[in-house]
Amino acid sequence: MLTKKELENVPSSFDVVGSIAIIDIPPELKKKEKIIAETMIKLFKPVKTVVKKSGIHYGKYRRQKLDVIAGEKTKVAEYKESGVRIKVDLEKAYFSSRLGTERLRIAKRVKPKEKVLVMFSGVAPFPLVIAKNSKPGIIYAVEMNPVAHEYAEHNVVLNKMQDKIKLFKGDVRDVVPKLKKKFDRILMPMPKTSRTFLETAFKAAKKGTIIHFYAFGREEDEFQLIRDAVKEECKQHKKKCRIIRTVKAGHYAPGVYRVCIDFRLL
Repeated sequence: MLTKKELENVPSSFDVVGSIAIIDIPPELKKKEKIIAETMIKLFKPVKTVVKKSGIHYGKYRRQKLDVIAGEKTKVAEYKESGVRIKVDLEKAYFSSRLGTERLRIAKRVKPKEKVLVMFSGVAPFPLVIAKNSKPGIIYAVEMNPVAHEYAEHNVVLNKMQDKIKLFKGDVRDVVPKLKKKFDRILMPMPKTSRTFLETAFKAAKKGTIIHFYAFGREEDEFQLIRDAVKEECKQHKKKCRIIRTVKAGHYAPGVYRVCIDFRLL
């Protein structure tokens, strides 16, 4: 059993992807983690597995070490969102269920017959939600993590989107220039390093292209710094742009937001 003090330290929020719950266990509760996990499985019917995070996302493939502490011994989840089905190995490929609202927001803004480029596309959640909830002409998706790319291929077939989504494996800096195409809309959902890839995005853009640029920031002061950084990159690459909107796309950490800057090239 847990003491009153221990109960106060149990995390009140956690992510659920399919039948897998992902939880942060405070060090002081490590000895009670199995009790906590087994209780979660009893209380939340969809949950069949509880895993704990062991450290942060690491490496160029954005992987997350997870340990199963109760339930079925699996880290592969099947998840439903906005009319699509997504299969993902949560330890070997990056995926966030918290971005569901943001993915649908972008999908609702895609106009008929738009040509869309999704950088850092992972297991293809953005491409799938866009293809399902709007009428794009074609979606190109680029991901360098080979495991994530394999799951993306599976998910595209699973959702019968082969005619709408084209997948490419590799570094966007290598793949995008070889496409030799210009896009109406470009997504850059990798907040930590997106700025270093803006030059690549500009090469695939044209006058009127809308770019969805993601970054991390604390409240309005830092949001302005992010907008200024976008404008500075545009200036350095001799591009004119107009900021359309700034959107809080969920919390990343206490006090830190995942921010999307929507801007148009003029």
